[in-house]
Amino acid sequence: MSDALVVGAGLAGLHVATGLARHGHEVVLVDRRRDLGAAIRTTGIFVRKTLDDYDLPDDLLGPAIRRVVLYPPSLRGPVVLESDRDEYRVGDIAGLYRHLAAEAEAAGVRVLLGTRYAGRVDGAAVLEGPDGVRRLGARYVVGADGARSRVAADLGLDRNTRMLIGAEEVFALEPHAGTPTFHCVVDPRLAPGYLAWVVDDGAHAHVGVAGYARRYPDGMRAALGRFAGRLDELDRPALVASPGAEVERRGGPIPVGGVLRRIASPDGLLVGDAAGAVSPLTAGGLDPCLRLSDRAVELLDEALRTGSSEPLRHYDGAPLRARFRGRLAMRRGLAAVRTPALAEAAFVGLRTPPGRAAAAKVLFGDRSFPD
Repeated sequence: MSDALVVGAGLAGLHVATGLARHGHEVVLVDRRRDLGAAIRTTGIFVRKTLDDYDLPDDLLGPAIRRVVLYPPSLRGPVVLESDRDEYRVGDIAGLYRHLAAEAEAAGVRVLLGTRYAGRVDGAAVLEGPDGVRRLGARYVVGADGARSRVAADLGLDRNTRMLIGAEEVFALEPHAGTPTFHCVVDPRLAPGYLAWVVDDGAHAHVGVAGYARRYPDGMRAALGRFAGRLDELDRPALVASPGAEVERRGGPIPVGGVLRRIASPDGLLVGDAAGAVSPLTAGGLDPCLRLSDRAVELLDEALRTGSSEPLRHYDGAPLRARFRGRLAMRRGLAAVRTPALAEAAFVGLRTPPGRAAAAKVLFGDRSFPD
């Protein structure tokens, strides 16, 4: 029997698996993908606090971004915000996943790719892999299996119900002299309840939209196409793809209901998107998933050392939800912007000094996921 079975080899799952192995525990990590560089769903934007607090390989991070431009639906009169510090870097997520998987194996984690978690029977996990179906006993199961977590259902824990859906295209750029910039467009026709974006760090361009799925009358891929057709209207150099650059397409659900209340049981716990560890307002999930995963490692290590699941009682999302009341309220406000006219009106306030200060606090603030 293993000490822990971690389901899902995204950032959260890899972080938990490696942390537990470095504490001397026997860990098995499974993921249905045969290649961790395939089927990537995140844009991979790391905020300054993550870059300050976590040791990420510099060669797998893009150039620093200090400039954010916010646009109304008309794309006229954008609000430009400049920071005196490096605020964002976009990670090579495929490279990071592979790097972190190698670190996990070096720490002693048994990594099983191309293996699907199919549920639990009589306390054992059922795994479907290249060698067929087998059962694996594990003292604890960690659900790092995304916004629609199967582990959450099997452990009787809460599941995400409030979600956005996102779609993005990524391609390598010809080098240009423009300033690395994060462009954000608030337009409910393109991104109902959220944003359309272009992240241009001089090395790659990420062009995407996200919003509430039910509010896309002709589908979000069509909205992404309409947005791509307006890119020349943004305040930026023309995006020129490198010769032969392949377009990488990403997409998937983004939980924005805040950290779930019940995220642990005597048999295991949830991390990352499975736990709703995503900022309700900005939909950023990389920093929250790492910080919540640190907490999960601490408590699982204590539970395994003491032989008692009592520490897992302290892994509870309710106190964290209380810390996010303001962001949850702003999420509801953003969801209520349903017409371009209302979005344009909101920019009147955003262009004032208090409005700019509030936007800078959200985008450049030191606060991240609560400790």
